[in-house]
Amino acid sequence: MVLLHVLFEHAAGYALFAVKEVEEIGMLLPQVEESVLNVGKFNSVVKLAAFFPFKSAQTALENINAISEGVVHADLKLFLETNLPSVGKKKALLGVADGKIGAALQEELGLSIQTGGVVAEILRGVRLHFHSLVKGLTAQAASKAQLGLGHSYSRAKVKFNVNRADNMIIQSIALLDQLDKDINTFSMRVREWYGYHFPELIKIVSDNSTYCKLAKLIGNRKELSEESLEALEEVTMDSAKAQAILEASRSSMGMDISPIDLINIESFSSRVVSLTAYRQELQEYLRSKMGQVAPNLAALIGEVVGARLISHAGSLTNLAKYPASTVQILGAEKALFRALKTRGNTPKYGLIFHSTFIGRAAAKNKGRISRYLANKCTIASRIDCFSGGLCCLQNDEVYPTPVGNKLRDQVEERLSFYETGETPRKNLDVMKEAVVEVGGSYLHLHFFAVSDDENGETEETVVKKKKKKADVEVKEEEEEVMTNGVDEAAPAKKKKKRKSEAVEPEVKEEEAEAQEPQQTEKKKKKKKKAEDE
Repeated sequence: MVLLHVLFEHAAGYALFAVKEVEEIGMLLPQVEESVLNVGKFNSVVKLAAFFPFKSAQTALENINAISEGVVHADLKLFLETNLPSVGKKKALLGVADGKIGAALQEELGLSIQTGGVVAEILRGVRLHFHSLVKGLTAQAASKAQLGLGHSYSRAKVKFNVNRADNMIIQSIALLDQLDKDINTFSMRVREWYGYHFPELIKIVSDNSTYCKLAKLIGNRKELSEESLEALEEVTMDSAKAQAILEASRSSMGMDISPIDLINIESFSSRVVSLTAYRQELQEYLRSKMGQVAPNLAALIGEVVGARLISHAGSLTNLAKYPASTVQILGAEKALFRALKTRGNTPKYGLIFHSTFIGRAAAKNKGRISRYLANKCTIASRIDCFSGGLCCLQNDEVYPTPVGNKLRDQVEERLSFYETGETPRKNLDVMKEAVVEVGGSYLHLHFFAVSDDENGETEETVVKKKKKKADVEVKEEEEEVMTNGVDEAAPAKKKKKRKSEAVEPEVKEEEAEAQEPQQTEKKKKKKKKAEDE
């Protein structure tokens, strides 16, 4: 019978419990479930073997972080090596709650690990009666330790969150999309409401925000006069439209409206105008945030489309891990799975369709340019995510790095190639130009890694050039033979023939020498046969 020990991680420290009669408990699992609720019965099954209290809150936080990441902390290793009894040559059996930390313990200490089943039920009882199983620990002290460790663990997770900057972008783009919908809905409500009084204004002014400003400014159309023409010009930014509004107000077929209704319309219009102004501020905030977090992606595809890609992927890190084929159809998942289900044509683009590049491409080239653009977006997102600060800081402001601009130029060149057939530059040449513009700060990157030779050429280009040189030399030799003519080439052939002729007699002599003993043996056999006869 193997003695089972169970490891329990508490906010107060590590505890090791010895479980009696493991085989019987495994046989009677329902009885174990019932005995968990009763302290007396549970004490007869489980006994505290050792307890290691944490010295401080910082130590507890370090240990719990290690446990959550599946790493064996030095304190836990020392505790188990000291208190876990050795069972001869057999490995000690240890029950743990998490399989991840169990695998780490098995690799680190060579223990036999058990999870689930009986271990889960025993740990449930230990968690319920922990303060009564450990001497000197009250229920109040245990709850305080749990509360303090929970707060510090959550605070550390939020503070050291890798995606904390991405979260601001995700929330901003979500709010921006929601504001667009709300402003559109509210503007249509203002148009319908104020249209009862001044229906001609809808045909003259098409912009929603301008219409709301005019509804707030005009109020009662009968009070509109030549004096308000300047104010109308300031709002519409067009003297012809202002004059048309003034003329339409004089001959309008709209109904009369009461002052209280006008007050409500003006109040609602001012709210819509303020929402429009806030939307512009939010867009500026998003532009600055994208310039800090993903400047190359923003320079390539724009702030709004780049933010939508990050939001859909969940974070910039997730977007950087995606292949270009996934980035190309990101946002078109429904169409993709519908096409796979019906065996139809799969979508060519997703969120990147909102980019100006795809709109400018011809219909037959939209799929090709979307694939190329997705490739460049993947490169830009990986540079932004894994480069570790490749932004050009000037006066505490973030500017897009030359890499994003160069990638954008490459997409422009590819568009012109599809239209005019002009060959674009090679990617290696473009990236070298970007490195020169930055001033060599990118040289530590593996995709911009340059060899130590004087020409600054990569190892791949050096190998390629060597191969090209060898091919050129072979071609030059062939050309020389062709240009010198057959007269000079003929002696070389004759020499080869002479050599072959010189070699052939030697071979014939060797064959003759080898055949001579065979012939003598045959003659002897024939003579013997004749004598016998």
